Amino acid sequence: MVKLMIDGNQIEVPENTTILEAAARTGIRIPTLCFLKDLNEIGACRVCVVEIEGYDKLFTACNNVVKEGMVIHTNSRKVRNVRKTNVELILSQHNVSCATCVRSGNCSLQQIAGDLNIYDVPMMKQIPFPKGSKDFPLIRSYSKCIKCMRCIQVCDKIQGCGIWDVVNTGSRTTVDVAKVLRLEDSECALCGQCITHCPVGALRERDDTEKVFEALEDPEKIVVVQIAPAVRTAWGEELGLKPEFATVKRLAAALRRLGFDYIFDTNFSADLTIMEEGSEFLERLKHKDTEKFPMFTSCCPGWVRYVKGHYPEFTDQLSTAKSPQQMFGAVAKSYYAKILGVDPSKIFSVSIMPCIAKKHECAIPVMNDAGGGQDVDVALTTREVVRMIRSSTIVPMSLKEEELDMPLGVGSGAGVIFGATGGVMEAALRSAYYLVTGQNPDPDAFRSVRGMEGWKEAEFDLAGSTIKVAVVSGLGNAGRLLKSLRQGKVSYDFVEVMACPGGCAGGGGQPIHDGYEMAEERVDILYGLDRVNNLRFSHENPSVIKCYEDYLGAPLSEKAHHLLHTDHHAWKMPEEK
Repeated sequence: MVKLMIDGNQIEVPENTTILEAAARTGIRIPTLCFLKDLNEIGACRVCVVEIEGYDKLFTACNNVVKEGMVIHTNSRKVRNVRKTNVELILSQHNVSCATCVRSGNCSLQQIAGDLNIYDVPMMKQIPFPKGSKDFPLIRSYSKCIKCMRCIQVCDKIQGCGIWDVVNTGSRTTVDVAKVLRLEDSECALCGQCITHCPVGALRERDDTEKVFEALEDPEKIVVVQIAPAVRTAWGEELGLKPEFATVKRLAAALRRLGFDYIFDTNFSADLTIMEEGSEFLERLKHKDTEKFPMFTSCCPGWVRYVKGHYPEFTDQLSTAKSPQQMFGAVAKSYYAKILGVDPSKIFSVSIMPCIAKKHECAIPVMNDAGGGQDVDVALTTREVVRMIRSSTIVPMSLKEEELDMPLGVGSGAGVIFGATGGVMEAALRSAYYLVTGQNPDPDAFRSVRGMEGWKEAEFDLAGSTIKVAVVSGLGNAGRLLKSLRQGKVSYDFVEVMACPGGCAGGGGQPIHDGYEMAEERVDILYGLDRVNNLRFSHENPSVIKCYEDYLGAPLSEKAHHLLHTDHHAWKMPEEK
């Protein structure tokens, strides 16, 4: 143990404790900007500097450890002046148009500048010239980058994609896309983790809210919207609502105030996905001698982009089933258009997703099988729909819960847990067991695939056959698993992959809480919703059953293949062109 003094407090902490951690133990907050624990501890911003008696220079608290007998001052005049100067230097190269920034009110730099009483920048402004595509789902605002390096570390250490890097030298040093000139020409999976870990507004999703407002105001359009499972766990966070109040039914009430004609649940098409993907898996098992295994889930477009860009030899092992977003879009503009008696082109299909890769997915040219243009016209993130609610002066606290519309508003507990890592696997195994045996298993029989571990393995007995499965979340873990498969170190029958750590609950389109990960808390909500749901099996969803009876026929039927499955080779990543 090490004894030291911090701001007059005598404390004792373990060896190798950083000054930042030691101060926190005494209730002293040292401001940070670039710091992310165990990920970005490089002292780049120099906002966390402290004074140590016996030294003229100041030390960064985030990456310097305590020593026996240290006397530390975290808020001396010298410390405050240097912190203020360092932040002013950052602001001199930062576009401070906060009123028009997507992170206004939720920006670490904005908060620190306010805390330090910075109301003017005495240095000459040197704002980088903006560049990059405004049409790509992920937008980098060069004029707002503060060179904290967080995006580089997240992309490299967690996601293993290496999209961002430090470029140039000296005063021209900055962060930019690696290897290629344009972000849209890179192998970016569009997971959006760089967005949720950026402390400012230098990274954001393309805003598509105006497209939706225009459709809502068009009397010729029937605007339908689907709500993804993970969205219900998070939409209330930026609005100050508690999880138990911010239910999906209260979100439905807000969406009706916005003007949506029909409000549905992506859980419906999650259940549909299980019927198709589960049936496909069982069909492949019948031909185990000729099929390549494992079969990978395909419901995460970030994962699909990753495997096509980084490990294309595994593309054929992806399930051909579309994601729940795309299945819903195809059903909305075919089956539901038939129910309404309207031409599919009259329907404007919107999705609310925890993800920015969905923006790319819905624009893939071959995702138009229902005959009404793109099956999903616009994908909004959770953050975007919150901005729509705010801009329409809707007060969610005043809203009563309202039911979703039928028949596409019914979802099972199995569909709900799609938003959690392991949820797709568990839902698929619940129904696969039934399809093989004709009997339902205990709904929690496959709970061993739950948990926040990045790579989980399990074995299950399926009517006398042992099925070996794996569940992966985070693309860095996916890369490690694929390398192990390539080298023959592991083997599986079925693998679920989610691009974002924790699954969709921790998606790149979810509300941002700087320095704090919310995925696990959101996942707990999803499993709680599953637990209290009267329906816990996808194959028992009455709306799914009726959709097959009245329209699709059966899982893997010709019509189901046309509407609900896709060819992953029908579109190209940049390096494939």
